Amino acid sequence: MRSLRIGTAQFEARDGDKDYNFSRIAALSRQAVEDKADLVCFHECSIPGYTFLENLSHSDTEALAEPVPDGPSVDRLIELSRDLDVALGAGLVEQADGQLYNTYVVVSPDGFVAKHRKIHAFISEHVSCGDSYTVFELLGARFGLLICYDVNLPENVRLTAMMGAEIVLMPHVTGCLPSPMPGRGKVAPEVWRNRDTDPVTCRQEFDGPKGRGWLMRWLPARAYENGVYAVYSNPIGVEGDTIKPGGSMVLDPFGEVLAECRKLGDEVVVATCDPAKLAVAPGGA
Repeated sequence: MRSLRIGTAQFEARDGDKDYNFSRIAALSRQAVEDKADLVCFHECSIPGYTFLENLSHSDTEALAEPVPDGPSVDRLIELSRDLDVALGAGLVEQADGQLYNTYVVVSPDGFVAKHRKIHAFISEHVSCGDSYTVFELLGARFGLLICYDVNLPENVRLTAMMGAEIVLMPHVTGCLPSPMPGRGKVAPEVWRNRDTDPVTCRQEFDGPKGRGWLMRWLPARAYENGVYAVYSNPIGVEGDTIKPGGSMVLDPFGEVLAECRKLGDEVVVATCDPAKLAVAPGGA
């Protein structure tokens, strides 16, 4: 692996509005390129939106779905990648062989690179689970790909690392959900609406056990215990009927945060992934 600049973004997606969501992907990617990013990552189902899928019929979900890699959104992502000369990762609903999948796609200026179908799919009874791990070569490095709950189970990250991954992309839509864990739960919509006049309350909710406090219990461990770089992406703001805390970040193989989105709004950050750390990290397969 060579030294790489990896970007990860957060933005407030609009349900079912692919054009708007793609406009945010394009704008944030341009910002990351100005910061010398080699790859920019966005959250799961960042192109169509995610949480609202739980209320859609099979036909409505199917209407959002596209083939991969031969669909219009992948073509559009490749065009943007070529225009900006940067690799990109984004999520969508895939249609293949009569099934629907929560799929994440990585492209480069040379075209389609890889896709991963979420192994532990939920949110919609119409979306099927993937059945394989994903490791691929790009930019002189070995990347792994796992989507949201795939990462919550340590065995999935371990197996991906054992397959040779040095950097694991971890697109999510998570946080601020009901849970039996003390202190967790939803964030009230008015907290997000009032973020400009009362940013302290919003930041306290996002940073506490509903959001970052819960995330930091396990996300750094996934990087540390496997000796890999972890690239976490998550939306911010209204997501279906929930509020999401953002917090997209890049972690090194020691579990240390290299860069993190902290704005109460759309943002992208970029961090350098140094191969020297992989050789001395305490974890690793």
